[in-house]
Amino acid sequence: MDMQSRGSYFHPGEVYQKIIFIVVATMCITPWISPPAGLLLGIAVAQLTGHPFLHLNHRLTHVLLQASVVGLGFGMNLHSALQAGREGFLLTIGSITVTLSAGLLLGRFFRTSKPVSFLIAAGTAICGGSAIAALSPVIRADEKQVSVSLAIIFILNAVALFIFPVVGHIFHLSSSQFGLWCAIAIHDTSSVVGAAGRFDANALDVAITVKLARALWIIPVAIGASFFFKDGSRKLRIPWFIGLFILAMIAGTYLPVIHEAAAYIDGFAKAGLTLTLFLIGSGLSADAIRSVGVRPFIQGLILWVVIAAVTLFFIVNEI
Repeated sequence: MDMQSRGSYFHPGEVYQKIIFIVVATMCITPWISPPAGLLLGIAVAQLTGHPFLHLNHRLTHVLLQASVVGLGFGMNLHSALQAGREGFLLTIGSITVTLSAGLLLGRFFRTSKPVSFLIAAGTAICGGSAIAALSPVIRADEKQVSVSLAIIFILNAVALFIFPVVGHIFHLSSSQFGLWCAIAIHDTSSVVGAAGRFDANALDVAITVKLARALWIIPVAIGASFFFKDGSRKLRIPWFIGLFILAMIAGTYLPVIHEAAAYIDGFAKAGLTLTLFLIGSGLSADAIRSVGVRPFIQGLILWVVIAAVTLFFIVNEI
C-alpha cells in the first residue's frame, strides 16, 4: 500500500494533536498543576492545537465535576457545613431573586433573546453551567442559545478564578466570608472550588457547601420557568449528585475508616477538579469566544459585576 492511499485515512497532524492533548491533560492530574493553571493550559491548548475530543467534552466535564465534588465531600465536616449553610441562607435567597430579576431586565434592555437572557441570569444566580444544562430543555432553548450562554459563563468563570482571591485578600476577608462570597458571586461550582481552594481550606468548605445548597434552587426555578415560557411538558433534570455529596459528608464525619482515607480521596478529587477546568478551558476556542456576541456578553458581565459588588458589600459590612 503506497503512502498516498494510506494518507486518505491517516493524518499525522490529528495524531500529534491527540498526543499533545493527552500529555497536557495527564499533567493536570499531577500535584504540580493547580486548578487555575489547569484552566490556563486548557485555554492555551484550545488556541494552539484545538480540542480533538470536543464532541465528548460536555459529557466528560459534567461527570468529572460531579465525581470531584462528591469526593471533596468526604473531607468535610457535616456540623461545620450545616453552620455555614445557615449563615448563608437568607443571603442566598435574596441574591438568587435579585439576580434573576436583574438579568431579565438587562436582557430586555440589550434586546437579548428571551431564552439566552434567562439562561445567563439563571447561570449567574444558581450554579453556572449546571443550571443552564438543567433549565435549557425546560425552556426549549436551541443548541446555539445554550452554547452562547455557556460560553459567557465559562469566560467569566475563568476571570473570577484569578480575580476573586486577590480581591479577598485586599478586603481582608475571613475564610468564611470569602467562601460565602465565592459561592454566591461565582457562577460555576468548578470555579467556586478553584477560587476558594486558593484562599484556604476553610474557605473551600464554606464555599462548596453554600454553592451546593444554591444548586437545589434549580428545582423551583425550573418549575417557575415552565410557566414563564408557557411550557410544562419538559422533564426536569434534578442534580442528584448533591445527595451523594451529602452522604459523603456524613460518611466522612461519622465513619473512622473514611476519615482516615479522607486525605487521599481529597487529593483525587482536587486532581479531578483541575482536569475538569482544563477540559472547560480547552473548549473555549477562538470561534466559541467570537460566537458569544457583544450584547449577551455585556449583559452577563454587568450582571456578574453588580452581583459580585453588592454581595461583597453585604458580606464586608455583615448586613
